[in-house]
Amino acid sequence: MSNGLNGIVKAWEAKLKKSRKAAKRRANSIFTAMSVAHVDDDDILPVDLSDVETSFPNGDIYTGQWASSSAAHGHGKYLWADGHMYIGDWRNGRITGTGKFIWPSGATYEGSFKNGHLDGEGIYTAAATDDFYRGSFICNVKHGKGSQNYPSGDHYEGHFRRNLPDGKGRYKWKNGNQYIGHWRRGGMNGNGTMIWANGNRYDGTWENGLPRGNGTYRWVDGSFYVGIWSKDQDDQSGTYYPSDPQSGVFEWDPQEVYSVGLTDCRVSKCEEISVFPSDMSVDWASDEDECGGEMMRRGGSEGCSLGSESDLSFDCGSGSLEMGAGVKWEEGSARADESEKSRGVGGTARNHILIKPTKKQGLTISKGHKNYELMLNLQLGIRHAVGRPAPTTSLDLKSSAFDPRDKVWTRFPRLGSKHTPPHQSCEFRWKDYCPLVFRALRKLFKVDPADYMISICGNDALRELSSPGKSGSFFYLTNDDRYMIKTMKKSEAKQVLIRMLSAYYNHVRASENTLVTKFFGLHCVKMTGPAQKKVRFVIMGNLFCTEYAIHRRFDLKGSSHGRLTEKPESEIEPTTTLKDLDLNFIFRLHKSWFQEFCSQVDKDCDFLEQERIMDYSLLVGIHFRDMSHSGQPLNISENRTPVGSADQNIEGAQTATLGSNIPARAELTVRKNNGEAQLVGEPTGEYYDVILVFGIIDILQDYDISKKLEHAYKSFQYDPSSISAVDPKQYSKRFRDFIYKIFTQDS
Repeated sequence: MSNGLNGIVKAWEAKLKKSRKAAKRRANSIFTAMSVAHVDDDDILPVDLSDVETSFPNGDIYTGQWASSSAAHGHGKYLWADGHMYIGDWRNGRITGTGKFIWPSGATYEGSFKNGHLDGEGIYTAAATDDFYRGSFICNVKHGKGSQNYPSGDHYEGHFRRNLPDGKGRYKWKNGNQYIGHWRRGGMNGNGTMIWANGNRYDGTWENGLPRGNGTYRWVDGSFYVGIWSKDQDDQSGTYYPSDPQSGVFEWDPQEVYSVGLTDCRVSKCEEISVFPSDMSVDWASDEDECGGEMMRRGGSEGCSLGSESDLSFDCGSGSLEMGAGVKWEEGSARADESEKSRGVGGTARNHILIKPTKKQGLTISKGHKNYELMLNLQLGIRHAVGRPAPTTSLDLKSSAFDPRDKVWTRFPRLGSKHTPPHQSCEFRWKDYCPLVFRALRKLFKVDPADYMISICGNDALRELSSPGKSGSFFYLTNDDRYMIKTMKKSEAKQVLIRMLSAYYNHVRASENTLVTKFFGLHCVKMTGPAQKKVRFVIMGNLFCTEYAIHRRFDLKGSSHGRLTEKPESEIEPTTTLKDLDLNFIFRLHKSWFQEFCSQVDKDCDFLEQERIMDYSLLVGIHFRDMSHSGQPLNISENRTPVGSADQNIEGAQTATLGSNIPARAELTVRKNNGEAQLVGEPTGEYYDVILVFGIIDILQDYDISKKLEHAYKSFQYDPSSISAVDPKQYSKRFRDFIYKIFTQDS
């Protein structure tokens, strides 16, 4: 009896000791710093491993490495009695690591596992069909970037969400048709392009797999139809533009696209996986409270949720990942070594760099807005100017095309005229400055006329930025963010832009990768009525029209006077434009990118100097590739291999060109607190993986009498080298010296 009691006591003491050790491990995992990869509490390597071959009472067989805790650990093969088989890595009785799972049907999955789930990069191959998927999984679900071959012979490559195409992707049908664009819940939704095997194509917006909203249908002969699309014929309207203006009337019903063109463009379905490795139970011959019995089954679907449409969260055992709406998380961002602090001006800490959710800039101009009629007039004028039939544009322009007197006036009465449509706005007059030059510039910049009209004149309203610029100009953005419209003073339009238009045209034609602002049109609207108000405006490319969320933006001149925003980190939004003394990074580019960057900055600055232009800036947008759950950029090892070679493309990114989507490393800097304004801080050795977007903006300010007076006045009060208003030659030198300090070659 006493021997039995002693046995019970010893067993109880052993269990208590084991529970205390487990509690200690859990406490350590809570209070120690997070490591790069998640580590399960039970993933502490056992001391003893041995090779075994074990048969279980239910008919299962395991062959491989075995831990002293009586569970599979290391590399091993498990064959279930029903014919399923797994060969690969194990961690304390769980399928975790790299391996291959084989179904009785002959289907296979080879790739990454976590606690029995298909989790990470992997390849699924169906048994009897051409169903094949290569890409990312999260908790048994295709989620992330991948490519899918369907049993029908179709192929999709792009982003998935909950097993369905969702995000950006390309779908190619077996018959040769293909769609490139945005997807939602497995259907074409958003902006996209359908290209038929015969060469015809539709570019525009989609909804539930069908064209809906603004769009353009193009024929291979160059003619196109542009308008508003809907399956409901009453809601559809548009205009046909022939490739040959003399071709006469063309009868075509846009509804043919729905009834004929899209009938063979159905999205296929792939084979469903009925049983996952996480659904399989294992029968380790040990205490079920440890790693045996039902452990794999408990790891099946518990704690594994893909959240709502705007959120993604899961917990496969101990690992976790969350994606909140409005914060763009890059795939593969599993680092957790957060930067402790980001230092700003004077060596003081700017707390943590906190990235807030990105939002669209500006206020939509709707009916009742003070500039609503002006917007309508602008859209009517652009549609008329760009859509007007014209001979093929040559890039070799005569000098007369740049004559300031080369302008076209058009009257827009409310009831319409021979050349203009009826409209609901007030009567106005429309002027095109140097129309041949800007038509050639749009061709030079590879701007499609139909896309240009849709962006500016489509069904979507423009957005007005909340506050005018320093010059008093107002800025408007198109709904797709591709173009920015700026109101101009008469002096800016005539004495600067038109004056230098010939030199500008020759410069951008000779420099394909120029960083200076791209101009697409210069126009004037003259309103009727007592005021006879004239509004001149220029249409430019929006530098930040990119698929990457811009987390930080800097306007950099190379001067120090008045070049500090003095905003605390908590008040900085992704749309806040920071200045020279706010900059706390040095950008390190790959050698090939850096050499091309320096060469182009020299060419652009030489051009601006020759045209007596000053006060321009380098506008830089930063996208942090790795973010923590709380919205903080994650720093990387200073010894990490430099990123972004000239022939390297970021996974899932648009093609990188100089100034657009450039991969780089941003090194954190800190300024000395010595009472002086230090333009460039000292490097700290803390790096961030970033994508950069940059360009030279505000190139319409010449060194006129007002700037000369500003220079003379401020020179009495401040250091003349610190102010922005200086001679163009001095400005160019100072600008380059500063830019070449904050952009360096990555070694």
